[in-house]
Amino acid sequence: MEFWNLLMQILLLLVTAFLMGVLAERLKQSPIIGYLFAGILIGPWVFNTDAVFQLSELGVALLLFSIGLEFSFKRLKSLGAMAFGGGTLQVCGTLTIFTLGFFYFRPLGEALALGAMVALSSTAVVMRVLVDRAEIDSPRGRNALGILLLQDIAVVPLVIMVTMIGQGGSETSVYLAIAKTVFGAVGMVVLFYILFNFLVPLLLKSRTVHASRDLIILLTIVTAIGSAWLAHALGLSPALGAFIAGMMLAECEFAAQIRSDIGTIRTLFVTLFFTSIGMLANPQWMIFHLHWIAAGLAVMIIGKVLIIYGIARLFGNSRTQALATGITLAQIGEFSFVLATTARGFSLVDENTFNLIVSVTITSIFLSPYMVSHGGKMAQQFMRMMSTKGAQPVLPDDETAPETFEQILIIGFGPAGQNVAEGLLENGITPSVLEMRPAMARVAREKGLTVHMGDAGHDEVLQHAGLGRACLVVVTIPDSRSVQDIVKNIRRLSPGSTVIARSRYNIHTAEIEKAGAHLTVDEEVIVGKHLSNNVLDCLKGRGDINFSCACALAGLPDEFSQKAV
Repeated sequence: MEFWNLLMQILLLLVTAFLMGVLAERLKQSPIIGYLFAGILIGPWVFNTDAVFQLSELGVALLLFSIGLEFSFKRLKSLGAMAFGGGTLQVCGTLTIFTLGFFYFRPLGEALALGAMVALSSTAVVMRVLVDRAEIDSPRGRNALGILLLQDIAVVPLVIMVTMIGQGGSETSVYLAIAKTVFGAVGMVVLFYILFNFLVPLLLKSRTVHASRDLIILLTIVTAIGSAWLAHALGLSPALGAFIAGMMLAECEFAAQIRSDIGTIRTLFVTLFFTSIGMLANPQWMIFHLHWIAAGLAVMIIGKVLIIYGIARLFGNSRTQALATGITLAQIGEFSFVLATTARGFSLVDENTFNLIVSVTITSIFLSPYMVSHGGKMAQQFMRMMSTKGAQPVLPDDETAPETFEQILIIGFGPAGQNVAEGLLENGITPSVLEMRPAMARVAREKGLTVHMGDAGHDEVLQHAGLGRACLVVVTIPDSRSVQDIVKNIRRLSPGSTVIARSRYNIHTAEIEKAGAHLTVDEEVIVGKHLSNNVLDCLKGRGDINFSCACALAGLPDEFSQKAV
């Protein structure tokens, strides 16, 4: 009975989130704002909040797992010193500066706890918005990712610190807790390396698993959730564990398909996460203490922007990039709720301070979609205002650049796709291939082509295959219904790409053209014309018409038929 009550409460949350998300979209706002409002509205009617919060943690873990699939260790290295050195400096610097500020008003233990809360930013909000805007590879996107990863690593030491302050633990107990965390992290990485470099790719390549779409999806979900569970069991951040697992699978040829397969369940849990954040709000307390919330929010945002700006400049970022990174990470993160709850449990903070930090955090998360979306423009405008030379400022690197089209993408590498590729290669053009069958992918690689593995019916797979850079897309798969869906997705995701599609039967040609194909190759029409030409060749004054026709239709040379007469 308890399970069904919990299910009813989750359903109520999701329905409200859907309605508020629709309203936010109608008002041209981020759906995240709608989800947060849904949590505030429905929170008083949800009684099993602990279970909801625990389930919602999966949302952050699945989001980080998906992002990890985009970042192999090679790509992680490309984040540079800003990711590791900058992230470490940001956590330590923010903790130190805000602790000193709070220490003027509060005892040292409480000041340290509050400083730790402010040091963290929201991985879920920032990454969600950057991924939705395809800006994860922009300068501020890379800076933000690197700093957020270090913050996720720092969560466990910060929780240990707050716990030890609350318990009044000795230095020995602190060192033991840190050592346990380090050994757990090393063990997790070793286990993940074995699982995700050998076992999981082997299973994905096996014919038995690959023959069933359900088995692939099931293996994907088990991998994502299992990595989060293992990290939690070892006392580490589930989101960090999921990210590392995703990174180790990033080199796997099925990475794009895996990310696509968990898309639906990820959306479910991420939505639940944002509604659970809204549930933490105390609207009545917030209304009566708006002045304190506004003051705390202003101090926190300005302080974090300045600290991150200084660190980014120290690591060689331009002023605009540094300011954009600071604006992007200016909120307080979701893991601060864990620290706040821990601090309250040990009476490090009183109820009013707890409500204040929770209210400031929720308000900052409300503002985050706007700050992340417009961080680049805000930085540019501020630098223009501060410019004393009157020269036109250079556009920030993370502003949307004009589209550039530089490749031809072949979807499907059966006989039709292979013939298209051969014709292009003969003319000095090297296409790339999107194929979901391992055997056909091997054939394409043997020809020296770049191959992306996955189902072209999924947006994420198309984007990972470089659809945004494709001047021409050739859809060669035989199933007409799938062709229509793929063509629609291509035109929606990349309106500037020209689409040539295969139509196996004439009855489907008009539907494929209606879906958006610029040119449709109708197999029945082409075959009919070819047959007609062969028939006419047979009727051009040959001695034995019947035998000539037989030879022609069998594909034998004309000379053979003439000699046979």
